[in-house]
Amino acid sequence: MTPRGPGDGGDVHGRFRYSPWHGGPDPLAPPFDVRSALDEVGQDVLAGGSLRESLRELLRRGMDGRRGLDDLAERVRRLREAARRRGDLGGTLDQVRAMLDQALAEERDTLSGEPGDDARLAEMDLATIPDDVAGAVRALGDYEWHSPEARQTYEQIQQMLQREVVGAQFEGLKQALSGNDPQAMQAVKDMLADLNQLLAAHARGEDTEDQFRDFMDKHGDLFPEQPENVDELIDALARRQAAADRLMASLTPEQREQLGQLMSDALGDPDLASQMAQLSDNLRALRPGLDRRSPVQQGQGEPMGYGDAVDAVAELADLEQLGEQLGQSYFGATLDDVDVERLEQYLGADAARDMEALRQLERELERQGYVSRGDDGLRLTPRAVRRLGESALKRVFERVEAAGRGDHDDRAAGQADELTGLSRQWEFGDELPIDTVRTVSNALQRNARSGGGASPVTGDTAHGRGGVELLVEDFAVAETERRAVAAVALCVDMSFSMMQEGRWGPMKQTALALSHLVQTRFRHDALQIIGFNLAARRLTPVELAEADPEWVQGTNLQHALMLAGRHLRRHPDAEPVVLVVTDGEPTAHLESDGRPTFHWPATQQTVRATVAEVDELRRSGAQLNIFMLGEDPGLARFVDAVARRAGGRVFTPDIARLGEYVVADYLRTRRGRR
Repeated sequence: MTPRGPGDGGDVHGRFRYSPWHGGPDPLAPPFDVRSALDEVGQDVLAGGSLRESLRELLRRGMDGRRGLDDLAERVRRLREAARRRGDLGGTLDQVRAMLDQALAEERDTLSGEPGDDARLAEMDLATIPDDVAGAVRALGDYEWHSPEARQTYEQIQQMLQREVVGAQFEGLKQALSGNDPQAMQAVKDMLADLNQLLAAHARGEDTEDQFRDFMDKHGDLFPEQPENVDELIDALARRQAAADRLMASLTPEQREQLGQLMSDALGDPDLASQMAQLSDNLRALRPGLDRRSPVQQGQGEPMGYGDAVDAVAELADLEQLGEQLGQSYFGATLDDVDVERLEQYLGADAARDMEALRQLERELERQGYVSRGDDGLRLTPRAVRRLGESALKRVFERVEAAGRGDHDDRAAGQADELTGLSRQWEFGDELPIDTVRTVSNALQRNARSGGGASPVTGDTAHGRGGVELLVEDFAVAETERRAVAAVALCVDMSFSMMQEGRWGPMKQTALALSHLVQTRFRHDALQIIGFNLAARRLTPVELAEADPEWVQGTNLQHALMLAGRHLRRHPDAEPVVLVVTDGEPTAHLESDGRPTFHWPATQQTVRATVAEVDELRRSGAQLNIFMLGEDPGLARFVDAVARRAGGRVFTPDIARLGEYVVADYLRTRRGRR
């Protein structure tokens, strides 16, 4: 809503009237819902995408009605195409040719009306000038003009070229040089001398803030960009120099040669030419990484002067850079790379606000502990994985309850772990109980060491009592010892067929849902997640969430059951349970030397090695339940035989109900034990 005050007709008996907000996104709107954003990212991660790609996709789409990177990048692309089609970059030659033709026509008209040998000799001189523009301008440098109008037109060519060459480097100098004032030209040369001195000192690391301020106080009116420091000044100048270089690279060889000759002649003043050459060397040394060689596709529009063409190429370079920044496709790209000021310059304040909102989302995910940034990029934190597990478990329970299987949304955490009597300093992510006595004691001791006396009272509270100031480093947690009632090994198939058949995401969500259930409500149970393809490996919930599909053939159930047996043996007093989720019969096993081997179709050697591990689990008293995905006949025969041999059960759930089956079976098993 926009308030209207007394000055705009909104004053009604001293009150304000309000109208709908029409200035873009509501400035009072709440920021991004970080948890919803995490859930969106999490769905992509659990479906097999990487965190970086999933977060990038969210930023590309945008959310909460704000534009994403794709929308901003498309607008930049359209501006870039328009800049490419703006006009003929070689138009300076056309302008010079037109003015030269005008001067020659005026001179010939004057000579035709003059008698005498001087006029005839002059006509012969004009007949021998070169055909190319640059050669003609240079040849006429010593010509004695008979027509005052022709002489004036020719002098305008020289002035225009000088103004374009110098003005192309310094945006604010075109106007200053438009009057052909010798004092203005001297001021330009003085500025160039001071500028080169400043840049040389900067290159040596000897420049000071006062030196820069003195320069701007003296010559600041020639720099409309109003740079705040030396680096901004260098960036602005180097940007235009690089645009001029790209402009020259975009011309034909003939155009490039003629324009270069005209520019060289325009800087006929030795002092001016020397200072411009020195400036060019300084900028190239200070900003060596700028693109100076990529040609620009010339448009078919009106011819542009040299300075306007440099402006167009500089704008095109800005838009190309913005497009690359918004694309985020290069290694190590972050939203902080996007030049928001440049984005606002070309797309407006709304685009800058949308970009800042996207940056805020990325920062909030990191600040609130959902993602962390390392050398390999962004990674999910345990807190984020707990959130994903919570969401997955909630969906599972919703399906269970919809099927009429009872209320499972019990917030009780189950039997607590046993306190050991020890405590330690709290660390980020700890879920252990706070040791209140130790925490307050730490605060008192810290205050005493800092000289606050024995009572670290921060002032009276609302109840009239003193308060103890607690800092993060004061908090301590009570250590506990887990008493495992059930030891559960969840073996999940991570072969590439799981990804091809769309089973990767449900598999991940099922494992995270079960992990969250155990961590939050049955903390006395010991859960181990084991992933297997050609070989098996133990996985934490975070590692499982970040696991990417691998083009690996092989289903090494033998190795997975071997690791499951080791997990069960670490908890000899707990009830052993092994759950297997797979979509294919065993096609790999470990050789005697520990190396995995794959063969399809399954060999008797692989089957015997796998069955040996099944027998080992049966002797330990473990219950083995298999969740078979797909309709592989070989797998069906194998799991039926294993179930009969191990006394377990086989489930063939629809992939959409996998989590429901696994979690419900785990809960049923626990109820059976009780």
